[in-house]
Amino acid sequence: MSDKEKIIIPQIPLAERVRPKTLSEFSGQKSLLGEGKPIRQMIEKDAISSFILWGPPGTGKTTIAKIIAEHTNSDFYQLNAVSSGVKDIREIIEIGSQNKKLNKKTILFIDEIHRFNKAQQDALLHSVEAGLIILIGATTENPSFEVIPALRSRARVFILEDLSKEDLIFILESAIKKDEFLSSLKIEEIDIDFLIYLSGGDARVMLSIFEAAVIQELNSDQIKINKDVLENIVQKKNIIYDKAGEEHYNIISAFIKSVRGSDPDAALYWLARMLEGGEDPLFIARRLVVLAAEDIGNASPNGLVLAEAAFSAVDKIGMPEARIILAQCTTYLASSPKSNAAYLGIENALSDVRNKSLFPVPIHLRNAPTKLMKSIGYGKEYKYPHDFDNHFILENYLPDELKNVQYYFPTENGQEKNLKERLKALWKNRKKY
Repeated sequence: MSDKEKIIIPQIPLAERVRPKTLSEFSGQKSLLGEGKPIRQMIEKDAISSFILWGPPGTGKTTIAKIIAEHTNSDFYQLNAVSSGVKDIREIIEIGSQNKKLNKKTILFIDEIHRFNKAQQDALLHSVEAGLIILIGATTENPSFEVIPALRSRARVFILEDLSKEDLIFILESAIKKDEFLSSLKIEEIDIDFLIYLSGGDARVMLSIFEAAVIQELNSDQIKINKDVLENIVQKKNIIYDKAGEEHYNIISAFIKSVRGSDPDAALYWLARMLEGGEDPLFIARRLVVLAAEDIGNASPNGLVLAEAAFSAVDKIGMPEARIILAQCTTYLASSPKSNAAYLGIENALSDVRNKSLFPVPIHLRNAPTKLMKSIGYGKEYKYPHDFDNHFILENYLPDELKNVQYYFPTENGQEKNLKERLKALWKNRKKY
C-alpha cells in the first residue's frame, strides 16, 4: 500500500482480533484439546462440566472458554474477578435457575478466579452443586492455594502448559495472514526469536509487542521488526517485567538463591525489584513458605512458622504495607542457618516408593480395630515407646526389606545439630546419624 497515511489502525487489540474461534484454529494444549482429550470431548459432545483452567498468562484459558461459548448449546456469561462481585454472580445464578427449568445450560466463565475472596467463592458453591450453572474458572495461581477446597471438589482442574516456540510461531504467522490490517502490509523482516524471548511465552504479549512495533514502523520505507525496533517498544521496566516472562523467572530465581545463600542485602534488592515491577506479593510470600521448609528446615524451625505467618499477614494487609512484612520474613530467612535435609529426606523416600516394590506394613504396626484383626495378629508385639525409659525402645518401623534404611541425614547447622545428636544416641545401628 503506497499511501501509508490512509492506513487505518484498528482500535481493537490484535490478540482479540485474531482470537481462535474453533478448535482447528487453536494452537497448543494438545493434552487437553487433542483428539480424544478431555476438553475437546466435552466440546464435541456438548457435555460441559465445571472445571478450572490453571496456567500461565497467554496460554489460551480465555480462548478455550470462548470456543466453548461458540460451540455448545448454552447461555454463556463472562465475569472478571477483579471487577465483579457477589451481586453479579447472583444475577447470573438467577438466570441459570430459570434456564434449568427450560432444560437449558448456563455457563459462567470467571477470569482470574483466584482474585475472588472466600465469600465470593462460597457464593458459587450451591449453584454449581445444584447444576444451576456450569463454572469455568481461569487462574494463573495454584488452585490448591487460591480456590477454596469446597469449590475445587466440585470442579476438575486442568493444567495448561507453556506454549512451545513452534506454537508461538504458528500463532504469529496465522495472525499476520488472518488479520486484515497486517495482511495489507508488506513486512520485510521479523526477529521471531527475540520477539518470543520478550514475550516470555505469552501469546497475547507477543502479539501486542508485534503490533506496536508494526505501527511504529508504518512510516518507514520498509517494515522491519528487528531487535532494535523491539527493544525500543519494550524499553519500560514495567513492560519488561512480565509476570510470566523471562525477567519474572530470572528475578525470582535470584531472590530465592540470595535467601538460600544467606545474603539478606541481595535478597532485599531482588524483593524490591519484584515489588516495584508489580509482582503479586502473595506469590513472593508463597515462595518464602516453600523455601523455609526446603532450605532452612530443622536448622531453624521458626523459619517456617514466620513464613506462614507472613503469608497470612500479606493476604490480610495487602500492599503497600505488605512490603514491610515481606522484608522482615526475607531478612530472617536469609540470616537463618540452612539445611535441606528434610527436603532430601522426602526425595529419598519417594525414590524408593516409586522404584521399589511396595512392601507390606509389618504385622506389629498394623491397626487392629476388630476382634478378627486381633485374632490374626494385627498389632501383636507392638512396643509402646512411652512404657520404656526415655520414652524410647529400639523397634523396626520399616518393612523388613528396608530395615535400617536411612532417608533423613540431619546436618550440624543450627537446631538440627541437636536433633542429629539425639537420633545418633537412639539409633546406634544407623551409622550415618
